[in-house]
Amino acid sequence: MKLGIIGLPNVGKSTLFNAITNAGAQSANYPFCTIEPNIGVVAVPDKRLDELAKMYDPEKFTPATIEFVDIAGLVKGASKGEGLGNKFLSNIREVDAIVHVVRCFENDDIVHVEGNIDPARDIETINLELILSDIELLDRRIEKTRKLIKADKKYQQDLDFFERLKEHFDKELPARSIECTKEESKLLESVAFLTNKPIIYAANVSDTDFKSGIEDNKYLKIVKEIAVKEGAKVLPISAQIESEISELDTSEKEIFLSDMGLKESGLDRLIQACYELLGLISFLTAGKPEVRAWTIKKGTKAPGAAGKIHTDFERGFIRAEVVSFDDLVNCGSMTIAKEKGLVRSEGKEYVMKDGDVVLFRFNV
Repeated sequence: MKLGIIGLPNVGKSTLFNAITNAGAQSANYPFCTIEPNIGVVAVPDKRLDELAKMYDPEKFTPATIEFVDIAGLVKGASKGEGLGNKFLSNIREVDAIVHVVRCFENDDIVHVEGNIDPARDIETINLELILSDIELLDRRIEKTRKLIKADKKYQQDLDFFERLKEHFDKELPARSIECTKEESKLLESVAFLTNKPIIYAANVSDTDFKSGIEDNKYLKIVKEIAVKEGAKVLPISAQIESEISELDTSEKEIFLSDMGLKESGLDRLIQACYELLGLISFLTAGKPEVRAWTIKKGTKAPGAAGKIHTDFERGFIRAEVVSFDDLVNCGSMTIAKEKGLVRSEGKEYVMKDGDVVLFRFNV
């Protein structure tokens, strides 16, 4: 999974990226500090994997990972190449989902590129640039579809949808918010529209607001209202606090979070939100050689999950021996789980569940 962190300059984007990845991306109080996208790979926290590691004492421990990409700050006119716009837009096309950092704190020492704090304006600025870029892409697709209609009238329904989408864009609305039939949804997915990517608004509040209660933050309320209209998610987060947490070891981190009245860090909450946003789950494989988590889409059937490990597993799939994580841990070993009849033999139509511990049988 590849997540792009975007936002206007000086909203806390790189500070948040540094905190969640410990990748050491440059962070400074001036626009375009981030020119090339910084990339950090983060292990997905999964306590189930830790339990399996205790059980098997494996030679190798491999959690699922997420790739975060810190993309250059955007300004008005990016779709026309202003600032680092063209580079920004090409980088964002490559990600699976967008984490849009929105500044929801006041600090006279940190310059805002527009001169004052206004999350609605900031969100509108970026969304409009993405929409303008999508319109250029859509215009090319409409022109191509019109040519296809001359040879085959079946493409008329495609053109009708694209023209309806053009009207949607003209209202400054993102592609993700247009109502679609199943066929139209497939058509929408066939074009790499920036505004069709799933999005989480990371509302960056001050450490003071986060500690005292974020409910009264007027800027956060604005972001939530916008997200509801778009069908997007909102994650309140303090880049400053995450920066402090990133400097602590595990035991210190637990104490810090407890003192803050938190169960999880912002990174953990962000990862969970992204999994939900993209409809992802994890299945597990366990043995002495390796304990590992694998990320798949909800609804994936057993052969498709096997293919995540190796294409031969999917091609020669025979069956999947499956036990739920909870049953395995309660039994204490796979042997006891089998004796109790808790290990199931599943075929090609089995839909994988989050937390399945699996051994795939195959023959090629």
